[in-house]
Amino acid sequence: MTLYPLVFKLGPLTVTGYGLMMMAAFLLGGWAMQRELRRRGLNEEYAADIVVAAVIGGIVGAKLWYVALTGDPGALLSRGGLVWYGGFLGGVVGVALNGWRRRVPIRLTMDVVAPALALGYAIGRVGCFLVQDDYGMPTTLPWGMRFPNGLPPTTAGNLKQMFGASVPANTPPWEVLAVHPTQLYEVAAMLFAFWLLWRLRAHWHATGWLFGLYLMLAGTERFLVEIVRAKDDRFLGPLTIAQVTSIALVLVGTFLTARWSKPDASALEGVASLRRQA
Repeated sequence: MTLYPLVFKLGPLTVTGYGLMMMAAFLLGGWAMQRELRRRGLNEEYAADIVVAAVIGGIVGAKLWYVALTGDPGALLSRGGLVWYGGFLGGVVGVALNGWRRRVPIRLTMDVVAPALALGYAIGRVGCFLVQDDYGMPTTLPWGMRFPNGLPPTTAGNLKQMFGASVPANTPPWEVLAVHPTQLYEVAAMLFAFWLLWRLRAHWHATGWLFGLYLMLAGTERFLVEIVRAKDDRFLGPLTIAQVTSIALVLVGTFLTARWSKPDASALEGVASLRRQA
């Protein structure tokens, strides 16, 4: 199957599928948090505060992570150069600082955002698919997809030179090859994670336990998809930087779920700051 990026013009503006999906990710993530705050009888406006803090912190974190990886300070002012793990960590810092400003218990915020993070990530990966970025290695599977205008195009030359992919002998470097649509693999995995977290959001464990479970799911998903991703950034033996980070997330998530496996009312001290006004 051959696909082309979703890009169109609105007057002087260029609109991409990635931009549309990122906007949808924040909106639907905010909706999910709003629903959860309403269920808990808390001020739903806190969801908007979280979204704004996540956007600002996420962009700054993604840029700084990219600069750290590439050593290119000029990327701070460019439109590109965004790394998901940097965005995630920056968003965490931004949301945590906002919660501290509003005197909201951090563990409450963690539980509220967990399902929204999974949903937002899944929608964001739809954006990557629409601009044909972050795809996988060459494949002969029937659902393999060709991206002649991808970022970069999935030509034999690009896949071999940029990602160290193994391509059939005598394949012309300009031939467009089918690759794993890893973006869609991640969409499916994280929609499942969202469904699971959403069903478990009324759990009986201590507050914050749900966020630990999210870290385990997100880390496991990313570690596995990296196996077939078109990348060449081995960091620790056969492991990529993202896989090493994923292992760290799974370990932290496992620690949190174990630590907060039993009910703990003390985690909600100060939650009165979010009680809805009568």
